[in-house]
Amino acid sequence: MLGMPDAPTLKDRLQTDLTSAMRSQDEVRKATLRMALAAITNEEVSGKSARELADGEVVTVLTREAKKRREAAEAYDLAGRAELAARERAEGVVLEEYLPAQLSTGELEAIVDAAVAAAAADGATGPKAMGAVMKRIQPQLGGRADGSAVAALVRARLAE
Repeated sequence: MLGMPDAPTLKDRLQTDLTSAMRSQDEVRKATLRMALAAITNEEVSGKSARELADGEVVTVLTREAKKRREAAEAYDLAGRAELAARERAEGVVLEEYLPAQLSTGELEAIVDAAVAAAAADGATGPKAMGAVMKRIQPQLGGRADGSAVAALVRARLAE
């Protein structure tokens, strides 16, 4: 309808929060939100033509950035650089605020068990069923679980 503002998108929320972080001089939040918005912009202009990302795609970009922060923090820990690891973790905490709540272990196990059972009913069993099971699970997760943890759980269930 004309005159009715659209509901704010996740990207709009990031922009608004960046402005607030700049006003409050919150350096970690400001740097993290700038990095996140830059990653979103890069994703928008990649490919053959520029486009506006939907909220689901923005969540995917933010999830990827959060994973980079976790991995960087682990690498800094191994290198004995605690101050850099702490900075990466602080950035990860800021990014987590914009991501959907993570599934509990019980919820994730229930989804995996149902997918393994469905794949077995279709004749896919053992390690060869990994692809079929993951294909069933991914749409249900929607960025609410770490992919490597999900894959490890599926592997364990298929080995039983």
